[in-house]
Amino acid sequence: MLAFLKLLISFAPWLSFLIIARNSLLRVEIGLCVALALTIVMGVLKLHRGIILWVGVVFFGAATIAVMGFNDTWTLRHLGVLANGALAAGAWLTILLGKPFTLDYAKEHVDPAVWNDPKFIRINVLMTGIWATAFTINAALAFGKMEQVALPELAYELISYAVLIGTAIFTVWYPDHLRRARAAAS
Repeated sequence: MLAFLKLLISFAPWLSFLIIARNSLLRVEIGLCVALALTIVMGVLKLHRGIILWVGVVFFGAATIAVMGFNDTWTLRHLGVLANGALAAGAWLTILLGKPFTLDYAKEHVDPAVWNDPKFIRINVLMTGIWATAFTINAALAFGKMEQVALPELAYELISYAVLIGTAIFTVWYPDHLRRARAAAS
């Protein structure tokens, strides 16, 4: 349960934006400001780190400037696609660079002696790949919702939440599963 709470905290800026930025321009503006402030504060306090921190700073900073500074309706209309797309791009980029973003968080739970172990890195490539896939799926769902393709708006939201919750549950379950399997084998 503690691991799940830590996971939620690490995505607090994105979750706050998701919860606040609904139904009115004022709420979107408040959501952007809260998310940007949380991203910066969490970065300073080292509660948020790595590329996902920088994706948040760039996304929330640019979106805040575009929406509030320039009243950019295109950005406003595409915020869901852009937010999920930014997270997906950041996650895929960390895999391409050989430094999956989950490494920063996984290192908190393992002995430093395994940080460079190829198996540990492979596990984190898998975990980051699952997150990257979830963000990519959610970008596509946000596009479908925005363009009103095939499904009602609520269906897109429920599927998106299910994807995120499933990914979060897997993220908490999988390392524990590996530990139990390793313990049973020895």
